[in-house]
Amino acid sequence: ETWFAGTEGGHAIADVLFGDYNPSGKLPMSFPRSVGQIPTYYSHLNTGRPYNPEKPNKYTSRYFDEANGPLYPFGYGLSYTTFSVSDVNMSSATMPRDGSVTASVQVTNTGNREGATVIQLYLQDVTASMSRPVKMLRGFKKVTLKPGETQTVSFPIDVGALKFWNQQMKYVAEPGKFNV
Repeated sequence: ETWFAGTEGGHAIADVLFGDYNPSGKLPMSFPRSVGQIPTYYSHLNTGRPYNPEKPNKYTSRYFDEANGPLYPFGYGLSYTTFSVSDVNMSSATMPRDGSVTASVQVTNTGNREGATVIQLYLQDVTASMSRPVKMLRGFKKVTLKPGETQTVSFPIDVGALKFWNQQMKYVAEPGKFNV
C-alpha cells in the first residue's frame, strides 16, 4: 500500500524496491489477518484470548483456526538492515507524584547496511479503575546507525504520560502498576 504517493510516488517506490533507499517508517495502524479480527484495536480489557509468550500457541480459539495477532500490527516496519533492541532499563522502579523516570534501551544495527529505525515506547496501565488500552504509544525516536553501531535511546516518562479521562471526565493519573 502506498496510500496517496503523489506525483513522485513512482520514483520513491522504485528507489525502495531497487534498494537505493532503505525504508524506516512504521505503520500508523494495524492490518488484520482476517475479517474476523476487525476491528483490530488495543482499547480493550486485557482478557479474552490472551497470548502467552511462555507457551506460544498459534491458535488460541476453539472456534476458528486463526492466529491471534494481526497480520501487521501498529508500529510494524521493514528495512534492508536489521536491528536489535536490548538492555531495557528504568532509572527507578517507582515514580514520584510530580516527578519522572527515564526508560532507556540499547539499539544496535546488526545488519550490513546503514539504516534508520523508529524506537517506540509503549505503556500499559495494569491497575486502572476503568478499561485502558493494552498498549499505549507514549514516545518514539528515529535513530540512524551504521553497521555494528550501538546507540542508547532514552525516553523521559512523566505523570502526563500516565493520565487519562476517567468516568467523571477528569484528566487523572492513578497510582498503580504500569508495564513499559
